[in-house]
Amino acid sequence: MKKSILFVLFTFLSVTVFSQVTWNAKAGMNLSNYTGDNDMNAKVGFKIGGGLEYGFTDLWSLQPSLFVSTKGAKYDDATLNAVYLELPVMAAARINVADNTNIVISAGPYFAYGIGGKTSIGDHSVDTFGDDGLNRFDAGLGLGVAAEFGKVVVGLDGQLGLAEVQKLGNPKNINFSITLGYKF
Repeated sequence: MKKSILFVLFTFLSVTVFSQVTWNAKAGMNLSNYTGDNDMNAKVGFKIGGGLEYGFTDLWSLQPSLFVSTKGAKYDDATLNAVYLELPVMAAARINVADNTNIVISAGPYFAYGIGGKTSIGDHSVDTFGDDGLNRFDAGLGLGVAAEFGKVVVGLDGQLGLAEVQKLGNPKNINFSITLGYKF
């Protein structure tokens, strides 16, 4: 038992010592909609948060983040606004293209939980995640590409939801965002 604990501690310390951890803050704009049977229009929203990057090598890293992100869609006189607490966990490859300039390609899952929002139909407004509203849990796949200019990061991300947000029409979130960030 003691040998197992020592082995785990040694492994953790070795990985921590030989890796590089950096922190970042990001903010940006979302363009979201739903897939499925409904013919809805895209809605503009925001995304703000931060995360860390755990570098295994100069090329490979893991990028977990935590964002507050707005998603939704529009249809005729209805606007669906959903606010999520979102956790993307991206595997990333960093390609150096010039001094202090990198291209980062990332992919991985995201998990989200609905924390608020209002849906308006004409003059009537209801909670987006109320009793008859959307499912709070969302999960899917994310892809991204970013350009790093020193400590400044400009990124484009896409998310394809795999969880149904409601039963009627089987819609799933689809989201594209552009972000501006800073690495600490």
